Amino acid sequence: MHPLLRAAAERRRGLFTAADARRAGYDHSEIRHLCRAGTWRRLRRGVYVSADDLARAEAEGKRRQVDALAVLVALDRPTAALSHLTACHLWGLPVRRDPDALVRLTDPTHTRTGRGFRITCGPLGDDEIRTDGPLRLTSPGRTLVDCAREGPLEDAVVAMDAALLRRRLTSAELAAAAGRAARWPGAARAARAVALADGRAESPLETRGRLRVIGAGLPAFDLQREVWAGGRRIAVADLWFDESAVAVEFDGQVKYTEPWRDPGRVLWEEKRREDRVRALDIGVVRIAAADLTTGWPALEARLRELTSRPGPAARRFTTVRRLEGRVRTA
Repeated sequence: MHPLLRAAAERRRGLFTAADARRAGYDHSEIRHLCRAGTWRRLRRGVYVSADDLARAEAEGKRRQVDALAVLVALDRPTAALSHLTACHLWGLPVRRDPDALVRLTDPTHTRTGRGFRITCGPLGDDEIRTDGPLRLTSPGRTLVDCAREGPLEDAVVAMDAALLRRRLTSAELAAAAGRAARWPGAARAARAVALADGRAESPLETRGRLRVIGAGLPAFDLQREVWAGGRRIAVADLWFDESAVAVEFDGQVKYTEPWRDPGRVLWEEKRREDRVRALDIGVVRIAAADLTTGWPALEARLRELTSRPGPAARRFTTVRRLEGRVRTA
């Protein structure tokens, strides 16, 4: 690739236009030949990427970013910003997999639907737009509210919890974003999601489980309570029912499947820790993903039974409330 064209591609994370190629000396027939040979890939009309750069992006899990940027470049609308679920994905927040997902954009003066994209006409304040190199996208608050106005409540709260946990925004900023959208379609849906969001949830499984518990009408609980005994912390309850002294832990599979951790050792450590907690007359419930679907009736009955009992009269432990969640790392 000519240095001029490589420089243009690097400014757009690997993407370049037909105009960029012509400025570097490539004529129409050469562009067509390179595409037919598989050296270049045409993403949209007039927008290309080298096969090597595309393969690298796919290996890094950035194909959706490439496709979104290709739409932005092809449309060439300085007022448009990537938005809704597209922006949610670009912010690194959890979204459901959708192989046919449209690239979503918002523009203050324009509505349009085309191949693989949809532009929604809506107001965009300067403080609702962020730029990341060639990417122009809605702010985290605006993105989350737009998704909540249109999508399922559970998905919206999962994304909000993750954004708060990762410090993409504060609770006050999220509430302010919902307030600006108070007269827009779906505003009530967004307000409900904001009211349920809590940045102390440390995984989507915890968020979904918390919503299940709320929906069951179980007693009041708190998130992320440290349990201390004998001068040391022995556990952290993802959900803590204080009156009944019941600790709930959401049991994801990552800690058992990470290649650098011995699954047998992990299971042994978990058992020893759980035994120490139970020895203090604390009820322990572990919740896996399946428990929130087909296993929910049995789990709800067990939680209801445990939380209906009084906790130990003499507590040999104390609990400390964490004010913030902690991003889990290896």
